[in-house]
Amino acid sequence: MAPPISGIQQQIGMEMEAQLTKAGNNGKYVARMWLHLLLLLLLSVTATSRTVVETLPGFSDTLPFKLETGYVAVGETDDLQLFYYFIESQRNPVKDPLVLWLTGGPGCSALSGLLYEIGPITFDYDTFNGSSPALVVNPYAWTEVANIIFLDAPVGTGFSYSESTEGYYSSDTKSPYAIYLFLRKWLLDHPKYLKNPLYIAGDSYSGVIVPQVTLLISDGNIAGSNPSMNLLGYMLGNPVTDQHGDENSRVKYYHRLTLISDDLYESVNVNCNGEFVNPDITNSSCLDDIGIIAECTMKVNDAQILEPKCSFASPRPKTMNWGRKFFDDIPDEIIQSPTKREEKWCRNNNYVLSYMWANDEIVQKTLGVRNGTILDWKRCNKSLAYDSDLNTVVHYHQELLKRGYRALIYSGDHDMMIPYVGTQAWIAYLSLPLVDGWRPWFVDGQIAGFTEKYSTTKGDGLTFATVKGGGHTAPEYKPQQCLEMADRWMSYYAL
Repeated sequence: MAPPISGIQQQIGMEMEAQLTKAGNNGKYVARMWLHLLLLLLLSVTATSRTVVETLPGFSDTLPFKLETGYVAVGETDDLQLFYYFIESQRNPVKDPLVLWLTGGPGCSALSGLLYEIGPITFDYDTFNGSSPALVVNPYAWTEVANIIFLDAPVGTGFSYSESTEGYYSSDTKSPYAIYLFLRKWLLDHPKYLKNPLYIAGDSYSGVIVPQVTLLISDGNIAGSNPSMNLLGYMLGNPVTDQHGDENSRVKYYHRLTLISDDLYESVNVNCNGEFVNPDITNSSCLDDIGIIAECTMKVNDAQILEPKCSFASPRPKTMNWGRKFFDDIPDEIIQSPTKREEKWCRNNNYVLSYMWANDEIVQKTLGVRNGTILDWKRCNKSLAYDSDLNTVVHYHQELLKRGYRALIYSGDHDMMIPYVGTQAWIAYLSLPLVDGWRPWFVDGQIAGFTEKYSTTKGDGLTFATVKGGGHTAPEYKPQQCLEMADRWMSYYAL
């Protein structure tokens, strides 16, 4: 429960004295910043609402897991209403870790991560005939081994909304603060999970947000903020990390996966001098090579190179600079008339079911969505008023590892949006000692990918793993392998 209002002033005074003492004269500005955030938190700790959900439209029985949904109000005037889904661990909710899962985009709903990646239910694609989608149990849900909060963030994502126009404006640097305040308030309202090991996790564009949220939690713990969180580390899949490095690494990836020839790879490296994202526009030889590379790859599925590319997917420009955000448009006519979908399957066909299900009034009522707040739910909202104002977050990784936090970085090795070779490059930049060299890891006696581990001066260090055959959101493509990977890592077992 939230602390009573009568105790708020006492808490503020105690923390103010403690933080100013720790910060000293040179750190008063930092201390005041944290006090400001604390004050906003404590003055609005009661601004939460929750719904216990026992059944869901499309699922034939009582849910075999504990599902809670709700809103937590954050922001200077509590105008940001962040919607969440909390699913208790189906193994041991008292001892299992607590994971905050942030879906990428930015602007992709928590339901995308819940229904298509690591949640305990998914759609029954085999029986879908154009009517209301049915739900089935996902046997490889991460909720088998962890308590998970799926959060719609930033505002404008999923069912999260703002009570003010200003609240809809967010960015790489604003969103993490709102998420941090959400988690503090959620834990104050759910104190029994305060002792559980805490991990912040996500994939794709969450690579920009997760390290920032993790560092905010660490800073808050150091400053003595309430509540103290049992933060152990973070997990990221195919993470957007360094804008230039991620994009520039695609050419190397194309060559490794035989999408371009040896001759073309050698030519473009020489002619462009290794710079493919922002080449010299006066260098015709370089631009010609990049144009040929684009011709070779533009019809390849960005998210999983072995799967078919949807015919309605937006064409990419003939350059290497085609952005950090990931999601394909689904035409309105396909969403509105799902029986008229393409005869040839592509993965986006699966996403149509989420539009049908989440926009159903009965579904929204069951989930506790506030009436009239969301007129048109989207799996990924492209109309966000969002500023991508961070070019790199590598320095956040450096600081977190220096402080001794654990990190699991994994990559579906068939993703050419954020290729694993680019992820390897920024990990190499960290210059961490290698303690477990490149080797295969196995699930059911079969190679599930390859892994290596790096040490730090304190803590468990960084584990990197590839998921063989995985795409941009690896658990969506290789659910069994990814569950094994996450469970072993959170249990401190070697992959």
